[in-house]
Amino acid sequence: MTAPAKTIARSTTRVSPWRPPLLRSLPLRLVVFAICALWTIPTLGLLVTSVRNPELISTTGWWTALFNPFAAGQWTLGNYSEVIASGGMGPAFINSLIVTVPATVIPITIAAFAAYAFAWIPFRGRGILFTIVVGLLVVPIQMSLIPVLKLYSGASLYGTFLGIWLAHTGFGLPLAIFLLYNFISQLPRDLFESAAIDGASHMQSFIRIALPLSIPALGAFAIFQFLWVWNDLLVALTFLGPSTDLRVMPTALYALLGSRGGQWQLLTAGAFVTMALPLLVFIVLQRAFVRGILAGSVKS
Repeated sequence: MTAPAKTIARSTTRVSPWRPPLLRSLPLRLVVFAICALWTIPTLGLLVTSVRNPELISTTGWWTALFNPFAAGQWTLGNYSEVIASGGMGPAFINSLIVTVPATVIPITIAAFAAYAFAWIPFRGRGILFTIVVGLLVVPIQMSLIPVLKLYSGASLYGTFLGIWLAHTGFGLPLAIFLLYNFISQLPRDLFESAAIDGASHMQSFIRIALPLSIPALGAFAIFQFLWVWNDLLVALTFLGPSTDLRVMPTALYALLGSRGGQWQLLTAGAFVTMALPLLVFIVLQRAFVRGILAGSVKS
């Protein structure tokens, strides 16, 4: 093909028109916005119901308040004050903190030591033990509730905070070890070899090298464990029992559902009181959560 022919062929090639980046991504943005809107409609209904006058809730739908938001007597915060004072949400909030903080710190501490051992300490049976730990991820929690409850009854751990701390630790350890192992095992080997040449023990290497570099993974699992323990109903109801003095937020909300099932304004207010702290934690630390989850997924 001669040079003029090449020029003609090149000139007939179709070139797609240039569009601004915002215009190219507009369909995707619209789809994401529509999905988010549909996803938040039920939550919006709960929020509106929780601050509406009880008399209006029984006669009109929650969406009617959005069309006439400035009507007299439409909104009230008395639902929240009532559910905190008489619904037992105040003491339950303190109990939830007492349960959640140790039940988050203990498994992370144990899992960090175990993950380092599986990753960097050679010992006999390491592969088999790690396979067993990973296999525990597929075991349903419901299968172990009754055997553990029998052990607790014999050891006087039923209805105690120590008992539920140990339960959440046992149920959370397999996932914690698996996630932290995936991160710690990807750390550069040269760091640990240099530390060993300088005479550092495994404990020193763990504290001074592995632990500081594993902060993203530790933070991600801390958020995950905190949210799971805070919102847990089954384990708390099983190991703390029906005592009103040991109720956490989910069990208090469950009791509120049984005693005041027809008072929607109290149920919705209690639901938002229950989700307030987990929502705040996730919003503030969501970047650390995503970064820690993805930290060990790709080997650099």
